[in-house]
Order: sequence, then C-alpha cells, then structure tokens
Amino acid sequence: MSRASLVWFRNDLRLEDNPALAAAVAAGGPVLALYILDEHAGAASRWWLHHSLTALAADLAARGAKLILRRDDPVEIIPKLAAEIGATSVHTARSFEPFWRHADRALNAALREAGIGFHRHLSTALFPPERITTKTGGLYGVYTPFSKACFAAGVPEEFYPAPERIPGVEAASDRLEDWELLPAKPDWAAGLRAEWSPGEAGARQRLEAFLAGPVQLYDRNRDVPAIAGTSKLSPHVHFGEISPRHVWHRAMAAGGGEGVQTFLKELLWREFSINLLWQHPTLRKQPIRVAFTAFPWVEDAASLRAWQHGRTGVPIVDAGMRELWQTGWMHNRVRMICASYLVKHLLIPWQAGEAWFWDTLCEADEAANGASWQWVAGCGADAAPYFRIFNPVLQGRKFDPKGDYVRRFVPELARLPDGCIHAPWEAAPAVLAHAGVWLGQTYPRPIISLSEGRARALAAYRKMKI
Repeated sequence: MSRASLVWFRNDLRLEDNPALAAAVAAGGPVLALYILDEHAGAASRWWLHHSLTALAADLAARGAKLILRRDDPVEIIPKLAAEIGATSVHTARSFEPFWRHADRALNAALREAGIGFHRHLSTALFPPERITTKTGGLYGVYTPFSKACFAAGVPEEFYPAPERIPGVEAASDRLEDWELLPAKPDWAAGLRAEWSPGEAGARQRLEAFLAGPVQLYDRNRDVPAIAGTSKLSPHVHFGEISPRHVWHRAMAAGGGEGVQTFLKELLWREFSINLLWQHPTLRKQPIRVAFTAFPWVEDAASLRAWQHGRTGVPIVDAGMRELWQTGWMHNRVRMICASYLVKHLLIPWQAGEAWFWDTLCEADEAANGASWQWVAGCGADAAPYFRIFNPVLQGRKFDPKGDYVRRFVPELARLPDGCIHAPWEAAPAVLAHAGVWLGQTYPRPIISLSEGRARALAAYRKMKI
C-alpha cells in the first residue's frame, strides 16, 4: 500500500497547477493538506489570507481532503505530523523569503533524520533564482538584461490540472476563526470586501476579465489610474491562488501585441524582485547601495501620519493613499508618485513607507515591496536616480487629466474644475468657494511646498557625496 504524503501549503493556495499537491496525489497514498500560519503578514494580508484559506478548504473538501491548520514553528509541527500519519514524504512550494529559507534548511535536516523526504517544488515563481544567470554565471543586478535572459530561457509549459480526488487524512486542526485574522472593531475591511474575491475562483475570474480586452491596451492604459487598465492580479498571484506560470502562458496566448509584451515585462519585474531578495536577504530593511546608509533622512511623525492617511494637501498623493486604505491596493503609477513624495519631498526614510505598505497592501510581498521601495528611493539595484524627483502635480495632470481618480478618492475636491483639481492652492478664492473647498478646513494645505521639498531633497542627496 502507498504511504501517506504531507503537502505544506504556503503561498500556493490553489489546486490547479500546484506541483507540490500534484506530486503528493501522484504518489497514490493518502494526503494530509497543511497550512501553518505566517505570523509576519500585515493586517490587509491577514484579511485576504482568512478568505483565501476559507476558499482553499472548501475546494479541498469537495475532493475529499480536509485543510489542517496549525500555528507555531514548522520545524516542530511538520515532523510530528508526518510521523503521526506515517508519511514518507513532505511536499511544499519553494519559498525565497529569508525566514522560510532558514526554516526549510532546518526542516530538511529534521525530516532527513526521521527518514522522510522533503521535496520543494517551483510554484510561486517562473524560474528558480539560480536559473537566470549572466554569461559569467553571476546573478543579475539590472532589470533589462535580466528580462531579456528570461525571455530567451522560455517559461516551461508544464501544467498540472486540479486533482479530481484527494484521499484526505484526518488530524487535529486549529479553527480559522481562532486565528483572528479579520478586523474586529472598527471594521475597516468594507472596501476590501467590495473590491476583491479572494480564492482560486476569484483569481481565474480576474485573469479572464483582463485577458478579454484590457491586456491588449495595457501598454497605453496601465498608467491611467481612473480606468481599469491593469490586471489587479497581484494579490491573487502573491497568495498563489493562480500560478505565475499559468498567467504567463494565458497572456502569451492572448496575442503578441505591445499590451501583452508590456504585461509580460511586468511579470518579469516581479521575478527580478525575487532574484534581488535571493541576493540581498535584508532587502526590506537595508539599502543595496551602501552609500545610502548615510543619507540624511528626516524623522517627521506628523508628516508621516499625514501621508499615511491621505492628508498631505497634494491631491494625487492623497487619492493614492486613500485608495490603499480603502481597497488594500493602489494603482502602480500612483504608487511611484506617493513613494517619491514620501522619500524625496518629505525626506522620510523609505523603510517607513515600506512598513506602511506591508500592513495595508493585500499583496504585501517581501521581494516586490522591498525592491520597489528601493527603486523609488534610488538606493536599490537598477534604481531610478534619487535626483529624478516626480512633481506630483505634473504627474496628476498627465495621468489623471480630468481628475476622475482624484474625485473618486478625494470627494471633497470633486467640484473643482479640471484645471486646478491637482493644485487647489493655485485656484482663485472664488473658484474654491464655488466648489465648497476651504483650504485648511475642508481640505489641508500642502504640508510642504513642492519647490521647497525638491530643493531640500537635492541638498540632502549632495551631502552623501556620491
């Protein structure tokens, strides 16, 4: 009789194209499906995780298996569970975060001592980080040659259908409700519930809606926050409710136009971020460019709070920060504007912005979050130079010319004319009064003038002497 297998779900919360699950089912014996709580997740991610685990548990139950929930050290939990059910193998998705890499090494040693195989499968990335290397065998630090190498290597076309039947194994399990992943009072998740459908079915629906049309115009519309021009797949991909490999090949099948090619390059930015985290385990905390450890950042709690809550007095920045708070997601172009404003106009350390995004983004991802913040701050690999400072007013006028995005998330400015909605402080008093806007009362004045912020940022950069 075939021996049992244990599948440890991590950021691969799906049945379709899940190589760890497929390998366990193919072994022919009973399968224990396990999820161990990731204690590092931020509040929005915990909300998503609750609903994603609920969906996964239902999908497993429909095929005969129960999702076992545990919290604590995987190195303690998994060998005991494996011995309890007589498992000869443990299967999981390969993880690239430093904490999980360390846990995997310790778990591998513990399972090997017990005579149990530990098998890690490529499931959350397109390539293993060590697969895409330079001609000299090194790892890439620049995105463009990295992306070209990925296109040249080709994404494997393997695909594992969801098992029709999973012979489950019973074991003691925590109750999901006892993990208290959902907000108590106040309930801040109404906007998240209205926006998202966590789970594998929701991921498929989101992908198909994107491929049905928006992907063809992705190169032109992805920078316009007022329209639905992006895929909004990032939380689903982060939690592994759909595999990046499946997304890649479905997009490839949609045609070879500029929209599709631009979208594929965005998938490769995620891959590049994983590559950077592999090389720089302290990516979330320490700048890749060591010179930036001497940057003269400013500790300004009041300005940080104003930025966090969309009260800076700069409409496009405030719209983005309110979208993040309300929906657990922010448009990518606006992310760059908001991040640039924090680390340049306000001179607040990028780590403070990264920490806020970690707590408020549904898709908070150690690789992508750290790499993107370092890119904006000018201290990362292949980063935008620090002295290139976004003017948020010009950015707003370029990418939200009619102010539709600002009007949606900053409704107190909704009656302003298009020409002054991105800089209400420039409007005539009569125009403001007619629109019901009273600066400093109904909407804040800018917490710093853009010219002053720019000059201060450039002066700080010069102090580094690099």
